[in-house]
Amino acid sequence: MSRTVAVVGATGAVGRELRRLLEIRSFPLDEIRLIASERSAGTALAFKGSEITVHALTEPDVFDGVDIALFSAGGTTSKQYAPKAVDAGATVVDNSSAWRMDADVPLIVAEVNPDALAGVRKGIVANPNCTTMVAMLPLKALHDAFGLEQVIATSYQAAGGAGQKGIDELISQARDLIEHSDLLISDGARAMEATSHEVHASVLAFNAVPRIGTPDERGYTDEEMKLQNESRKILGLLDLEVVPTCVRVPVVVGHAVQVRARFAEKVTADSAREAMSGFPGLLLDELPTPLAWAGRNETVVGRVREDLIDPHALNFWVVGDNLLKGAALNTVQIAELLVERGTA
Repeated sequence: MSRTVAVVGATGAVGRELRRLLEIRSFPLDEIRLIASERSAGTALAFKGSEITVHALTEPDVFDGVDIALFSAGGTTSKQYAPKAVDAGATVVDNSSAWRMDADVPLIVAEVNPDALAGVRKGIVANPNCTTMVAMLPLKALHDAFGLEQVIATSYQAAGGAGQKGIDELISQARDLIEHSDLLISDGARAMEATSHEVHASVLAFNAVPRIGTPDERGYTDEEMKLQNESRKILGLLDLEVVPTCVRVPVVVGHAVQVRARFAEKVTADSAREAMSGFPGLLLDELPTPLAWAGRNETVVGRVREDLIDPHALNFWVVGDNLLKGAALNTVQIAELLVERGTA
C-alpha cells in the first residue's frame, strides 16, 4: 500500500535524527513530507538522494494524505496541530509532553509495553521523556524478575535534552570560559560572569546544574515529576514509589541515571545481570559513559551493585543517547509497530 509519513519539526535536532533513521532503517514509505516553522519553509533537505522541500506547519492542507505524522516540535505545537493531523487521517506519534498523561493516549517504550498500542483511541501515541526512557528498559527487565516497588533516581542529563539550542549554549559557554581557565580555579563566580545563559537554569559549562524545569510548591520540577508519572504509566504500576532528582551536566548528548530500585523479592548483582541480559535493546558494560555511547541505539547498564542496607534493593547506572533511544529512535520504532500491526 502507498504510505506517506510526515516529520513535524524536521529541521530540529530530533527531526534530523528522525529523517536519518527513516532512511537507514528502510521504513516502508512512498513519500516523506517534511514540515517545520514558517521560517524554515521552502528550504530543501536531503532524503534518500533527493532534495525534499520543507512545508510550513501553517499550510492549510499540510497533513492531507499523510498516514503517519511524527511530531517533534514542542508541546504547544503538538497540542494545536496533532488533532489536525488526526482529523486529516493520520496517526500521530508525538515526542513532546503534550499527550503523555492523557488516559486515552498510550505512552510507549517499544521494548517495554508495545501491547499498550491497542489503546490508541485519539489517533495519537506518545513518546516518553528522554530521561524516563533511559531507565525503562532495565527497570522493566528487573520488574519482571523481582517485582519493582520503589525507584530512587538521580539523572545526569545532557545539554542536548534541551534541543539544539541547549547544545549551542553549552558549546558557546565552554568557548567563553576556556579563555578564563584561571578563574575556573580561583573564582568560579567571576568566571561565570564571562558568559551568559538562557536555556539552562545556570551556566552549564564546567558545571553541574541541579534543576531542570519549573519547581512546584514542594520544590520538585516538572521534569522530575515526568520521571515519576511516566514510569508508573509505562510499567503499569500506578502505586510505584518514585523519588526523582534531575541534574543538567555539561555533556552534549547522552543522559545517565543513577537508580536505586527496591523489589518485592531479594535481588543480587548476579541475578540482576542475568535478568537484564538479553533484554531487547539493553546491554551491560562495566563503565558506560554518555560520551562513549553517544550515537548508539542501545541503552546500557553498568555499576550493578547490591545495596549496602537492603537485600531487596539494587543500585545501578544506566546510559542512553537522548536524541536516539530517548527520542527519535523510539518514535520510529513506534511507527514500525503501528505498520506491523496494520494500524497505520
